[in-house]
Amino acid sequence: MGMILVARSRRCEWSNAQFDERRLANRRLRQRIVAGVASTVLASALLAVWIASPGSRTLARIDAMHQQIAAQKTELQQVRDDAQRDISRMAIKLGELQADSARLDALGQRLVVAGKLDPAEFNFNEAPGMGGPEKSIPPARSLPFDLTVSMDQLAQRFDKQQTQLGVLQSLLTDRAVTTSLIPSGMPVKDGYITSPYGRRIDPFTGHFSFHPGLDIGVPWGASVHAVAAGVVTYAGVRDGYGKVVEIDHGDGYMTRYAHNSKLLAHVGEHVHAGEVISDAGTSGRSTGPHVHFEVWHDGKLVNPIAYVRR
Repeated sequence: MGMILVARSRRCEWSNAQFDERRLANRRLRQRIVAGVASTVLASALLAVWIASPGSRTLARIDAMHQQIAAQKTELQQVRDDAQRDISRMAIKLGELQADSARLDALGQRLVVAGKLDPAEFNFNEAPGMGGPEKSIPPARSLPFDLTVSMDQLAQRFDKQQTQLGVLQSLLTDRAVTTSLIPSGMPVKDGYITSPYGRRIDPFTGHFSFHPGLDIGVPWGASVHAVAAGVVTYAGVRDGYGKVVEIDHGDGYMTRYAHNSKLLAHVGEHVHAGEVISDAGTSGRSTGPHVHFEVWHDGKLVNPIAYVRR
């Protein structure tokens, strides 16, 4: 039997080592390839997310805008509700002011009647005459048109009423001033007429004579009052009259108060209607305590009876 001897050379040993190294390198290469593929897949996924994210942000913004709009609509509705409540309150107040204006009209009418004004002299239903250049003022409305128009009309009505009441006040004031200057009423309280104005039998002579005033019987010392406002022009003694006070009331009127026991008014003094000017007595040509009362108008004697009954 023969034997075969195989001899291993160094070249064969190197080839096996190289083979092992290459196999290890291949394994590493495969790992790198797998890692590269995984990286590529991950990058693709990240790229997809990056590409898709702008749309998501846009949708989020749109959703936020929807929410903001909804909140603004709610706020707007709240403002409308508040404004409507304010308008309702203003409408109620407007109605109250219109009622007040109607009452002012009624009051003005009653004042005209109470003041005994001639309808031709003052008519509260007609606007007083006015004029002047017109200057346009641009309207500034922030309220509903109907409500604004009503308020404008009411403001004009109040202006008209204010003017009318001013005119009426002037008329009544002038009337009151004029009336206060006209002799009116008795110069004493609780007195009675003992001798009339005009033709009578003289109590001292028994003959007919002219009596220039009224004799009003009162107790001694009774207060004598001015029958109208005026200025005292005389306070002293006159023949037959005794102690006398004379008052000029203006507009041609003068009154005389005679037979006083004491004079309280002084020349130049301004007296008011009803003010005490003297005490009654029997000074002068008199048969007993009384007040001799005369009324003069435009320098002429007039019958006092028409004035004491006013």
